[in-house]
Amino acid sequence: MKIITILTLCWLTLVTNAAEHKFSGLIDVSYHYVDGVDSHINGHYGKFRFDNKDTISVSQAIANYQVDFDNPMSFNTTLMAYADGHKDEIGLLETQLRYQGLPNQSGHRFNARAGIMYPKISLENNAIGWTSPATLTYSTMNSWIGEELRHAGLELNWDWLGKFHQSSHDFGLTASIFKNNDTVGTLLSWRGWTLSNRQTLWHEKLPLPPVKARFGGWLRFQAADTDPFIELDHRYGFEVNGRWQWQNRLKINVGAYDNNADTRTGKNGQFAWDTRFYHFGFKHKFSNNLVILGQFLSGDTLMTSPRGMTLVDNDYHTGYLTLRYQLEQQKFSVRFEEFSVTDNDSSVDDDNNEYGKAFTASYQYRLSKPLFIQAEFNWLNSNRPARAYSFDPVQLVERQVQLAARYYW
Repeated sequence: MKIITILTLCWLTLVTNAAEHKFSGLIDVSYHYVDGVDSHINGHYGKFRFDNKDTISVSQAIANYQVDFDNPMSFNTTLMAYADGHKDEIGLLETQLRYQGLPNQSGHRFNARAGIMYPKISLENNAIGWTSPATLTYSTMNSWIGEELRHAGLELNWDWLGKFHQSSHDFGLTASIFKNNDTVGTLLSWRGWTLSNRQTLWHEKLPLPPVKARFGGWLRFQAADTDPFIELDHRYGFEVNGRWQWQNRLKINVGAYDNNADTRTGKNGQFAWDTRFYHFGFKHKFSNNLVILGQFLSGDTLMTSPRGMTLVDNDYHTGYLTLRYQLEQQKFSVRFEEFSVTDNDSSVDDDNNEYGKAFTASYQYRLSKPLFIQAEFNWLNSNRPARAYSFDPVQLVERQVQLAARYYW
């Protein structure tokens, strides 16, 4: 909690110079029907957020507070609450102190932020509270980021703006160092990819599925819940991201992430995983109505014993392609995905292999400036041998129908 204390002191120091306070938020009330197995949220292998039944819930309620000072500094905090019948929770999502520089005469601009934040990866989740403005569920890639990939750290940004040189090209580079991300890879290995929109709150722990090796086997020292944001090895991870944009029509991102964990460390059943990946993404605006975007992520994760013996060694990848079409108050979105986990170790009773595909179709209608209604269908076909540990089908097709009302304030 040191980072929260430091940011609070910074805010108290600067607040006397505050120019403007802003409050905003979102409330999302939705109905869900799931045809599948029980949800990963409760420690099972179901790919969706909700269990195999009808559910009405407050999927997310977001409150965001921002204060802009009489200088390039600002402070932002986002809280999120759930009333979904699984784990009704309220807590911290992100909190940051930001520096927003102005471009100089050569078009160079420098920005920075420090605090609890997401890495700058997603092209899909760019609305308030790191939500998606187009679909109710996130892609498998961004579902995982929302669960395991937040951290406490420092991020530096540089941009070169082409308009200062009569150019239609913009370039940018981001570099960050961080802590509080040592267990990332735990959920992806033992549970697999999911389609969800439930972001992990900073204080939360998440239940693990019934991997056979946890019950009296070599994984018996692993806690039943994983703590995504615990700090174990006191080492810094890093993330870099480069981007290019052309005429506000085409954007390309490429980056790399490494939590740089010491896999020999552990505490109270939580163990450090060395997790690395690279990612690539693009977004192209054909017109004001039609947009296509896609991202690909590929990496590996490693867990060892305190003596360095390999216990879990997995490769993984996921990718999605989304097409969005806006027609006045209506927005149509379709998304196609493929994902996998490849188990490279020989540990018994711990098969992490997985392969699957997913499809999402979503329709959104804007009733007024702050109010939207939405309908969405999700289909996911996956093969995961570990589901046999809970007597669920290894090969499984799961489906979900959602109806929602969203109000932005």
